[in-house]
Amino acid sequence: MQDNNKSTWIWYPGDFEVWLGNIFNNRRTERGSMFPPFWKQDSHYPTVEFTTTVDLAEPEDITIVAEGQYNLAVDGKLQTVCTIPAGHHRLGIKVWNQATPPAVFVSGKTIHSTASWQTTYEDKIWIDENGVAHGSGIYVPVGSWNFNSPDTPPSHFRLLCREQRPVAVTTPHGFPSGTLYDFGRETFGYLKVKNLQGTLRIYYGESREEALDKDHCETLDVVNGQWTMDNGQLATQDKAKGNNYQLSIVNCQLSKAFRFVYAEPDAGTTYDDLLMDEEYAPHDLARSGSFRCSDDLLNRIWDVAAYTMDLTTREFFMDGIKRDRWTWSGDAIQSYLMNYYLRFDTECVKRTIRQLRGKDPVTAHVNTIMDYTFYWFKSILDYYYYTADVAFVREMWPRMVTLMDYVEGRLNSQGMAEGQPDDWIFVDWVDFPMHKRGTLCFEQILFMKAMETMATCAKLLGINKSNYRVKSEELRNKIKQVFWSYEHKAYFHAIEDGVMNRQITKFPNMFAILYGMSYEEERREIMQSVMLNPAIPAITTPYMRFYELEALLIDGRHEQVLDEMRDYWGGMLREGATTFWEKYVPTESGTQHLAMYGRPYGKSLCHAWGASPVYLLGKYYLGVRPTKPGYQEYEVRPSLGGLDWLEGDVPTPHGMIHVSMDRHQVTVHATEGTGWLIVGDRKLQITAGEPAIMTL
Repeated sequence: MQDNNKSTWIWYPGDFEVWLGNIFNNRRTERGSMFPPFWKQDSHYPTVEFTTTVDLAEPEDITIVAEGQYNLAVDGKLQTVCTIPAGHHRLGIKVWNQATPPAVFVSGKTIHSTASWQTTYEDKIWIDENGVAHGSGIYVPVGSWNFNSPDTPPSHFRLLCREQRPVAVTTPHGFPSGTLYDFGRETFGYLKVKNLQGTLRIYYGESREEALDKDHCETLDVVNGQWTMDNGQLATQDKAKGNNYQLSIVNCQLSKAFRFVYAEPDAGTTYDDLLMDEEYAPHDLARSGSFRCSDDLLNRIWDVAAYTMDLTTREFFMDGIKRDRWTWSGDAIQSYLMNYYLRFDTECVKRTIRQLRGKDPVTAHVNTIMDYTFYWFKSILDYYYYTADVAFVREMWPRMVTLMDYVEGRLNSQGMAEGQPDDWIFVDWVDFPMHKRGTLCFEQILFMKAMETMATCAKLLGINKSNYRVKSEELRNKIKQVFWSYEHKAYFHAIEDGVMNRQITKFPNMFAILYGMSYEEERREIMQSVMLNPAIPAITTPYMRFYELEALLIDGRHEQVLDEMRDYWGGMLREGATTFWEKYVPTESGTQHLAMYGRPYGKSLCHAWGASPVYLLGKYYLGVRPTKPGYQEYEVRPSLGGLDWLEGDVPTPHGMIHVSMDRHQVTVHATEGTGWLIVGDRKLQITAGEPAIMTL
């Protein structure tokens, strides 16, 4: 039956994310050339039908606004008049749109397009709000981005912009014909040039060195004053205003990442000013996380990590704002976790998960990377853990099943996940020899967790016939039998050509801790033999340092981890970072910090996985984590880690949890839910709306 709610735009589930993701992932350029992603890109369904039933006491006029051409049928009969007779009727609206996802907005006195409508893409399988009908299906996502007006259709969405000016304008030594603009810190958006007459060559840089290296900078533009661009929209020059007409040339329709811009005019070219429209995703600052403590360096680290997260949170969670500007599942799962402690933007999480998964049939791993497929599964479990949103799990379940079917169809004869010729086994960027072929222990642990996720979600949805739990337990036991060395107290690296590669790295061992492979005694053994062993190769990317430090925190090493943050993330700040990088090797110096992939400026200096202090400080120092999905119950286990004091806020689905702690007292304020403040062996109940105070 039709819900009596306000109208919103509705579309086939996932189609908006697939369409927007294609636009998003194809914005990358390298020195003016477009650079599309190298994995399969799906498309939206061009013809979609929406249907609902109504019971009307009297005739009702409705207004239909559609993205595409449409027809209206009442009880299966086409009609041209949008008046629905009194009585019980089934409404059907069929929309065709080859360019953008078919979508519809219906409004009347009692009839509204809402989540209760069903939809099909003409496969004759109707999909309802419960994810089931005459076949498997998924919940229709509607109105997820405030598309609640007929004047704001989904395809017209744009992020917001605000004008920013450079903080310094100079003529650099050795570059007499151009001007260097410094915007003060890493930023993202559209460059604007006022009153340009002629041609201007623009070179962008995350660093000063990159902007001034015209032959090797990663991004550049050549713009002229014959026409205007404004946030990607073409505007015609008003010749009646002559040469005084203000021209704004905005990056040839594409946003860019930069701190520095070097602008070099051709002979005879003039312009008045150069500034930018900074593009950003809006956030509810009243429901955002925060952190402050007695250490100013850690406060700066948190601030820069939060800014890094905000820059990489756009239509989706992207990896780096200069390169690659794509959605990667391994990067995204970390962004989701950081987000739960910073902005709690659940809609961006769902959009990114949908976009990464794409459509059936499955023909390759997510991003073509086997480990990224396994992270995709776990990201759904994490989402449920923080939100209690069963509807989204139900929506994704059919695609979880088909993706897992694909995984199981590619297992080796021992029932383990092994890379095929068309797979990319990533694990991490490493500075030491490490084979990524054969049967990797690291991949099996991720596979086991993905199978556990399937079992948990099946139980949540009341699907009793699945055997994912049995499979996950069998795999858990097999991993222990095959890879665990009682002599070395560690998991070996891989089986290659039937022979055990006895190399020991941190990757499988720390994930054994994180994903519950190791019981207490074994965890302590791994900490000593691997994680704290200086003979084991060091991790040099923020990507895997995220997991390394979390494993140390699970072991209670809070003071050590703060020292690691001061050294590693503080090291980037000492190098002048205004956002955190894709990779940081402390032994490098100067322009070595800018190079990667064999290119002098190939490294991303604003990379989402560099922002992990937001998550680590929120979860393990403020100590806030849900113990039942959606913070129905939660615990606060704060730790000073050697600090004199700390305080901060953690957002939850329905409110905020504020924690303050010094050496004498802990105070917790919460707006929702039931929680427990735990310090050592002491435990105090937290009641919503009342301060919980524990004297130490």
